[in-house]
Amino acid sequence: MCDRGFGVEITPCQHEAGGKPTGYLSPSMSPRLRIGVLGAGHLGRIHLQCLQSLQDCWETVGFHDPDQHATETAAALASTGGWSAPPLAFPSPEALLEAVDAVAIVTPTVNHAALAERALGMGVHCFIEKPVTTTLVEAENLIRARNAAGRVVQVGHVERFNPAFEAAKAHLQAPRFIEAHRLAPFNPRGLDVPVVLDLMIHDIDLALHSLEGDVVRVAANGVAVVGNSVDIANARLEFSSGAVANLTASRVSINPMRKVRLFQPDAYLSVDLLNRSAQVIRLEDVLDQDERDPFGLYLDIPGRKSRRLHIEEPEVGEANAIEEELTDFHAACAGHAACRVPLEDGLSALRVATEVMERIEHSLTLS
Repeated sequence: MCDRGFGVEITPCQHEAGGKPTGYLSPSMSPRLRIGVLGAGHLGRIHLQCLQSLQDCWETVGFHDPDQHATETAAALASTGGWSAPPLAFPSPEALLEAVDAVAIVTPTVNHAALAERALGMGVHCFIEKPVTTTLVEAENLIRARNAAGRVVQVGHVERFNPAFEAAKAHLQAPRFIEAHRLAPFNPRGLDVPVVLDLMIHDIDLALHSLEGDVVRVAANGVAVVGNSVDIANARLEFSSGAVANLTASRVSINPMRKVRLFQPDAYLSVDLLNRSAQVIRLEDVLDQDERDPFGLYLDIPGRKSRRLHIEEPEVGEANAIEEELTDFHAACAGHAACRVPLEDGLSALRVATEVMERIEHSLTLS
């Protein structure tokens, strides 16, 4: 199943051998915390489903959604899925927040800031789906609210937890160039936010996470195809280190694609986030006395050492990315680990995404 509105492939929660999710913390190591979900739309129901597989970490108390159809659909999912303890439908956000230690905010982005501030004011840890907020000011205010409350706030940049990216990350050594293509067929569910915030922000976050330095220059262009907002966008991000990211996102494509290619000295990494595979192509020096493999690929450049093309395919695990990030969120709330995707990272991605949208708007006024 693919949630095209969020640009991320959603698969049923999966486990390693032994029935425990990857990143599992045993009850003896970590307390079981109470969690609720605000928002029972498509992605909210995915969160509820994955939390059922994390009962060693989380006790899913319930959820709230003002839409009656969403509430009924979530209840039906619990029934047909045979959940051992179906979460309760709470009548209001406040009622849910009074009953939990942590909350996953999986609502339309426009509601993120107000709900998170309300939760923090009640001493509740927050997991906020991306984009973290609608505006930069809202995100900055949330940082102050988090600091005052002394609680954990994690942002749902789920591709950080994609097993294909995790497998490739071990081979990253100061990449200098990233090229990403994130293409999705049309789905009206994603039209409430621009394609930059809906899809491209995933790759903006990966670029900020992988490349050295700060973004110093942004160039971007886009086209509105279906609605009033841009549906196809391209952005070039230049970093203070000299690294560059070239990002393309579309929500009106025929075939889905989520690929990231990273180039670094002597190596090229290709990561297929959709099909969960990774490939590392590396150049290795060859000594004159070395026997050559008749089936190997070699580069013989005059005046330089001969080099061999070495192709490796790192093993990619079967972990579910949403399950992984919720497990990490638990570890942070329990005080066992630092938050891997803190509010500051969500703000950084939103800041770059905002500048990309401003550049696109400027380019459209010139046309």
